[in-house]
Amino acid sequence: MRKVLLDTDIGSDIDDAVCLAYLLMNPECELLGVTTVSGEPVLRAQMVSALCEAAGKAVPIFPGVADPLFVEQKQPHAPQAAALERWAHTREFPQGEAIPFLRETIRAYPGEVDLLTIGPLTNIALLFALDPELPAMLNSLTMMIGNFMPVTYKDKYSEWNCRCDPHAAAIVYRYRAPIHRSIGVDISQRVRMNAEQVRARFTAPILQPVLDFSGVWFDHNEWLTFHDPLAAVTLFDSSVCQFEFGSIEVDLNESSNFGLNRWTPLTDGPHEIAVDVNIERFFQHYFEVVNRE
Repeated sequence: MRKVLLDTDIGSDIDDAVCLAYLLMNPECELLGVTTVSGEPVLRAQMVSALCEAAGKAVPIFPGVADPLFVEQKQPHAPQAAALERWAHTREFPQGEAIPFLRETIRAYPGEVDLLTIGPLTNIALLFALDPELPAMLNSLTMMIGNFMPVTYKDKYSEWNCRCDPHAAAIVYRYRAPIHRSIGVDISQRVRMNAEQVRARFTAPILQPVLDFSGVWFDHNEWLTFHDPLAAVTLFDSSVCQFEFGSIEVDLNESSNFGLNRWTPLTDGPHEIAVDVNIERFFQHYFEVVNRE
């Protein structure tokens, strides 16, 4: 069993819910708690609760920070929460306790916790700034964030989670964890299904609320890309991706490449990034887990 803490902006891109469903159904995952981040964090917490109810799991849930550290809010709403009324869920949660909860839980299990982040890093930046010893106390820090294609590539763009709070991302990358791993959009974008494929494959009971939430997503998007589930799967089957060591910096120059990631390969670097993915292996693993009875 791996002890996992999840920090998520569920309610914006549907892949957060796809990821949470996987964690809830994974027999090797002890989900210690979930914190939410970005606009309308309480609605996002309610979506987490709906999936936990569907899975029959009691998981601590804490709404986190709504706004980024310095930049303008880019996702003020959680549009997929429109489907909540059709699913049983908790409506009220403790306020202002997400970061203390993360801190207390990591300190309660030194060297054992895998911190998985699949949203902007606002909560995590504040957590590490509050308690700088915490990163070294983790078992691993795995993040779905970044775009690590070469900076000279003419079409390079900043990844959404980093762009939503680049200052928070820059802070988190300054800390060292035993494993400090990033799965970037340059790799995760290879793992995707269109709406027809999703409706055909999402037959498991735990995926029914996810399908319902996805209605809003597919009104405006043709594809579901498994960014966040890919990051989660690497915790339990690291061979799904290949990784390289190096160093990551976040460009905070607002006049040029604001929020871009600058990657320097180093054999003894403090960070790891995914550089390839076995798509067939990922889908086989994911659906084996979520289709469990």
